[in-house]
Amino acid sequence: MFAVIFRAVTDKLDGDYEPTAERLRNLALERFGCREFFALAEGNQEVAISYWDTEEQIKRWKQDADHLLAQQRGCSQWYSDYRVEVVEIKRMYGKSECIGRIWNASDVSVCRSLR
Repeated sequence: MFAVIFRAVTDKLDGDYEPTAERLRNLALERFGCREFFALAEGNQEVAISYWDTEEQIKRWKQDADHLLAQQRGCSQWYSDYRVEVVEIKRMYGKSECIGRIWNASDVSVCRSLR
């Protein structure tokens, strides 16, 4: 299991920003195998975390044509700074309802093996 942590300082957000972010989030979940994706913002700070089974899924997502266009727009307009971290999750634990959002019920043995 891998996570992508995206941290940004927002700059000039326009009317296209939120619809683009929502469309790309749905694309990651529906087409590229993202397990969970959420974003939080406070002031001009934004953090988005997505969970993936493999690094290959992340690489394919990064190279998607729509995602590449959004990355260019982010660099040129929406963000004054950003950082992306790709991390491998060695262990995950917590209340079962939290874990269940990331793994399907059929993957319970995977959940137990990571504890």
